[in-house]
Amino acid sequence: MRLARSSLSLAIRRSSCLSSTAKILPLAVSPVTPTTSDFRNSGSFSARKYPAIRLRHQSTASSFSTRFYGDPTIYALSTAPGRAAIAIIRISGSACKDIYHSLCPGQKPLKPRYAAVRTLYRPGAKPSPDNLLDSSALVLYFPAPKTVTGEDLLELHVHGGTAVVRAVLAAISQCSPAPGAIRYAEAGEFTRRAFMNDRLDLTQVEALGDTLSANTEQQRRLSVRGTTNNLSIRYESWRKMLLAARGELEALIDFSEDQHFDESPSELASSVADQVQDLVLLIDTHRRNAMRGELLRNGIAISLLGAPNAGKSSLLNRIVGREAAIVSQEAGTTRDVVEVGIDLGGYLCRLGDTAGLRSAVLATAKAQQEHMQEKISMIEEEGMRRAKQRAIESDVVIAVLSLELEGKKVVLKPDQEVIDTAAELAEQKSNVLVVLNKTDLLSGHASELENFRRQVADALPHVRLENIFAISCRDAETSTAADAGHIPTFLSGLIRQFEDMTSAVAATDDDTDPSIWQESLGATERHRLLLDECQFHLEQFLGQVEAGTQNTEDSGLEEIDVDIVLAAENLRDAANCLARITGKGEAGDVEEVLGVVFEKFCVGK
Repeated sequence: MRLARSSLSLAIRRSSCLSSTAKILPLAVSPVTPTTSDFRNSGSFSARKYPAIRLRHQSTASSFSTRFYGDPTIYALSTAPGRAAIAIIRISGSACKDIYHSLCPGQKPLKPRYAAVRTLYRPGAKPSPDNLLDSSALVLYFPAPKTVTGEDLLELHVHGGTAVVRAVLAAISQCSPAPGAIRYAEAGEFTRRAFMNDRLDLTQVEALGDTLSANTEQQRRLSVRGTTNNLSIRYESWRKMLLAARGELEALIDFSEDQHFDESPSELASSVADQVQDLVLLIDTHRRNAMRGELLRNGIAISLLGAPNAGKSSLLNRIVGREAAIVSQEAGTTRDVVEVGIDLGGYLCRLGDTAGLRSAVLATAKAQQEHMQEKISMIEEEGMRRAKQRAIESDVVIAVLSLELEGKKVVLKPDQEVIDTAAELAEQKSNVLVVLNKTDLLSGHASELENFRRQVADALPHVRLENIFAISCRDAETSTAADAGHIPTFLSGLIRQFEDMTSAVAATDDDTDPSIWQESLGATERHRLLLDECQFHLEQFLGQVEAGTQNTEDSGLEEIDVDIVLAAENLRDAANCLARITGKGEAGDVEEVLGVVFEKFCVGK
């Protein structure tokens, strides 16, 4: 087997040093005796043998006052500005108690985590009516480290008048013993301190942002999934699995000459490859669910596609409940994409009305009567190009076809350009729906309507029959019936389509808890991109193992030609991608890798 020495050998001889390849955040060395809790990410590694090294953002209660002594105390208005019944001012930092005593001179100390009514005065002034800020403020004090920011926290619930809030904020700044010691918080600084103090990880921070920006019910549900640490736990379990695999491979490099292993190099490489293959399947499913979650977060793009005067603009107006698009008997009133945002059944949607599509040789109704043909202008051609491009980029396409009256007979003669475009889109994506508009012309002939639906299904074989709806925008506008124009029925079908598009998929058909995959919907685009990178490194590793096995099939298992050093580095890069998702931990510093080695092998014996 082709082996190579790695930096791990040097790390064993110099166990107090970090590997030159490890990417570690600035360190804080504790002067106290290290404990196991100081090594939260060190696996089974014994903390008693090495200095207590912590990542910069990892803190303990014992080191809290030392670490944050020099950090400024920050404050900000946490509720929306403007006139309100109550305004909440949040203060975080070591000066919370000093601020309280400055604003509430001579009043009782606060009992931690209990609300108390206090009178607020201007700092440094004698308590008097002239120096009164608020006569009945509700004050709460939360001592570090078990607070939302990990620091001392003080909340002032004052009356919400603009002048009162302004006066209290100005008074807090006057409590500063030195310039910059107490200052107004920057945007997101409370959350940033919570992350730095290990109260939140990056996945929870992103979920908090989603919660604050949620406008629809589905966005709210999505954000709630991310506020727990379930995603972080899953990413961390994958990272530790890769860490263990890397430790086994690097141990094989450094100790193969001195130690006897129960598994041959080929068996070990094959065993690790099997674990990695299972992980690749999980990550791939997680990525696909993350893309489904992005539809909930960013909104579902919908395009209305059809011929001129088919009723696209009328349908858009019926869906949004207002006159968002111009409706006219004159064809071609829509030349560019008209996009409207709307909440449909709790789903954020971006509904786009597009220019009508028609064949170059198709004439308008009036031109047909005069045996003339209307040429497509350059402006109309550009509008059609944009309509097709918008449909390609959309998540859902609604093809609008219309019934026409020829004499006394109702016919369906869709433009071939519309049919060809819809058929091409239906082959590429399953989210294509068809609506038959102007069904009011049938006057309740249900059998004829069913024939028209089947006619469409024959022309568009990739569109399911249940995704072909019959509507009447005219009846929807004039009728007061519950299912006026069958628009509500169509919207119910559209929402079912949304549910199918945004439901989590499972990696296997086993008895795995489905909630595991529901959690993956909360993964953000940043998570997905890092998972893409992680999967790439894992597939590189699998490719190396497979190539090495194929090249030496006739040479014996012990001579499997796998570059273990390069393979282990691929595992490290993959683990680093997972660590970057949560913002905590690394791909495995020397202490962590040694922990795996010491657990499995007797070193130095």
